[in-house]
Amino acid sequence: MDESLLQTLMKAYNIHVNGVLHCRVRYSQLLGLHEQIKKEYGSNVVPSFPPKKIFTLTPAEVEQRREQLEKYMQAVRQHPLLGSSDLFNSFLRKAQQDTQHVPTEEVTLDIWLSSGQKVTVNILTSDQTEDVLDVVATKLDLPDYLVGYFSLFLVREGVDGSLTFVRKLQEFELPYVSITSLQNSEFHIVLRKSYWDMAYDADVMDSRVGLNLLYGQTVSDVERGWILVNKDQHRQLKSLQEKGSKKEFIHLCQTLKYYGNVKFDPCVTDFPEKDCQVIVSAGNNELNFHVKLPNEQMKEGSFKVTRMRCWRVTSSVSGSMSSPCFTPTSSKCEVKLELSFEYLMSKDRLQWVTITSQQAIMMSICLQAMVDELMVKKSGGSIKKLLKKRHNGSIHRSDSQQAVKSPPLLDSPDPNRDQTIKLSTKLNSVSLRGISASNSANDISSDDFHGNYAFEGIGDDDL
Repeated sequence: MDESLLQTLMKAYNIHVNGVLHCRVRYSQLLGLHEQIKKEYGSNVVPSFPPKKIFTLTPAEVEQRREQLEKYMQAVRQHPLLGSSDLFNSFLRKAQQDTQHVPTEEVTLDIWLSSGQKVTVNILTSDQTEDVLDVVATKLDLPDYLVGYFSLFLVREGVDGSLTFVRKLQEFELPYVSITSLQNSEFHIVLRKSYWDMAYDADVMDSRVGLNLLYGQTVSDVERGWILVNKDQHRQLKSLQEKGSKKEFIHLCQTLKYYGNVKFDPCVTDFPEKDCQVIVSAGNNELNFHVKLPNEQMKEGSFKVTRMRCWRVTSSVSGSMSSPCFTPTSSKCEVKLELSFEYLMSKDRLQWVTITSQQAIMMSICLQAMVDELMVKKSGGSIKKLLKKRHNGSIHRSDSQQAVKSPPLLDSPDPNRDQTIKLSTKLNSVSLRGISASNSANDISSDDFHGNYAFEGIGDDDL
């Protein structure tokens, strides 16, 4: 998942995703889920669950239970077996459907391609993300072996035609319910490739449908300025486009800067100085920064994923427990998100870099996907197997860590760093993330960080 918030609401609890209500569940429902998981996987695997109380809970006990349930949901979601189980994900899907009062029935759903073409598919309101992706692939005649190379993304289109990637739709949600519950015509579901290494473009281009999808995405990225082209390159691309030379068009774009990158909305970073405006893009196994310094000077640089020793997503809620965010009528919360990573600047110098962005979770998912591919390649595994596992929602870190040594032990965070963090968590490709009320750096342990298995030290020859 992306980021979640569990709130007490008239003896029920709200689970939010990106500040938007995903579902509402009661304690008894969560207890039932716990009992099912325990029966299926054994008591030694399942985390502890807050016990029943005979008497009415005091306000302090209500908040304590909320925090305990929050930690429980985190622990289950982050567990490599439980978090990817259909038992857990189907619970969240049913809860989403029940909360939004959407009956199971046949409906049509619009899926947009990068080319601007709209594909309308017939589905059930109860169809999960994988089901919808399969239906779209069938409608497009995309070969089965390529389905895992693509994913469905929730995007918001601005009045100027700009696209904001909100999140990748996950296995715990129902796309129809997710998009209709937003009640906003600015949001669409878009089909886009979900891999990062351009070497796998060859697999996609072997298929006529795959070629058309990749070509449409590449043309769109050029037109949006996500791929940088000069005048000569633009003329060459225009000529290839007029000739219908799709493969040649893609091959030329593969040589250009930011090919295959996802570009994020303008945000803020503390590198190289505090409160710098930055445009971040992810691709080519790195995060690229286009920074505007306080003195209006522009700088550009990149951070390779192999030099990130670890990273984390942290979140905090603006306001207090008495703010509208926590009222029974509220379905949205103002959540501040940060992506922080520890980067090897030189042989003996590690430095934390923080990006404050509402797309921080999307950024972290991009990083994790790049690491997965790097590790599969390093261990001699099959990218097709990885993409299939990712498509089926059952990828485990062990699949991308075979024959690779463990990452270095992580130090505690710098206590002198400004801690506006409320809670941080491990970053699986999918995570439920809760928000607590702690401001202390001592409350953040090394278990809160994601150790990067693709991390590489710098040798003397690199300097």
